Amino acid sequence: MRRISGDGVALAVYEQGDPARPTVVLAHGYPDDHRVWERVADRLVGRHHVVTYDVRGAGASDRPRGREPYSLARLAADLRAVADAVAPAGPVHLAGHDWGSIQGWEAVCTQPGRFASFTSVSGPCLDHVGRWMREAGPARAARQLLASWYIGFFRLPALPELAWRSGMAGRLLHRAERHRPSRVEDAVAGLELYRANLPARTRSPLERRTEVPVQIVVATEDAYVTAPVAEAALRWVPDARVHRVRARHWLPLTHPDLLARLIAEHVEHVEHAGHVEHAGHVEHAGHVERAERAGWAPGGGDGAAGHGDGAADRGER
Repeated sequence: MRRISGDGVALAVYEQGDPARPTVVLAHGYPDDHRVWERVADRLVGRHHVVTYDVRGAGASDRPRGREPYSLARLAADLRAVADAVAPAGPVHLAGHDWGSIQGWEAVCTQPGRFASFTSVSGPCLDHVGRWMREAGPARAARQLLASWYIGFFRLPALPELAWRSGMAGRLLHRAERHRPSRVEDAVAGLELYRANLPARTRSPLERRTEVPVQIVVATEDAYVTAPVAEAALRWVPDARVHRVRARHWLPLTHPDLLARLIAEHVEHVEHAGHVEHAGHVEHAGHVERAERAGWAPGGGDGAAGHGDGAADRGER
C-alpha cells in the first residue's frame, strides 16, 4: 500500500501486477473499501496492472468532515489523482461498483482523455438518472423511487449514524444481502455521499456525455438500481454496451469470475481495436440483443439464463 495526495486528502492505493501491462483501476462503492474488489483483482492481475484504492471516507484513506468534501467533483478529482500516480504515461481503464461507478461516470464525462475505457457496475450517472426520471412515466419512476427508499433515510440528520453505530443497519444489510460494511466508520462517513450529491444532481441534472467506450453491467435482481435506470446512459454514450446478468447488487463478491472476464474483454477490445463506434448492445446470460438507436431489436443466440459465473455470453463487437 502507498499513500498518494488526492484533492486535499491522502488516499490509500494498492497495486498488483506489471505496470507495463494495461492499468485497470477498480473503484469501490458504499459501504465498502477496496477489499470488495479483491476476488476480481486476483483474476485480472495475470494480464493487467491492477489498482484498487480506498475512496475518501473509507478504509485507510482520510475521512474529511462535512458534506462538501464528498461531492462528485472531489471524488472525480481523487480518481484523477490515482490515475496520474499509477499510470502517468497514459490513460487507464476504469471499473466502478455502486458509488465507485457513480463517481466513475463523473470522471469519464469530465476528464475523458484520462480514461481508455469504463465498466459501470450497479451505479448510474446521477445526471442521467435525473433526466430519465423526468421522462420515464409514473409507473417506471415509482418503481425506481421505491428501490431507492434508503436514500431519503441516509439524508436524515443523526438517525442513519445511530442506525449504523447501533448495529441495526448492519444487521438489516446482512439479512437482505448477506453483506456487511467494511467498517462502521466507513458507513458513517459515507453517508455524506448521499447528502452532498442527492437530490441536487437528480433535480437539476447536468449535461453528461462521453466518448470513452463504456460497458454497463446490469444486475437484473439488483434491489437498488433498476435496469432502465442503469441503461439510461445509452442516450448519452455513443460507444456503449450493456450486459445483463442474473445477480444481485454486489456482483464483485458474488460473480468475480464473470465480472473479471467482462472487464478483461472490454480492456482487450479497446487496447487492440481502438475506440470503434458501434450501436449499443445488450447481453443476457445465453441471449444477446442489439440495442439500435430506434429501439430494442432482438438478435444473437438463445439459451437459458444461469446464476453462476460465466453466465453471460460473449456478444459481437
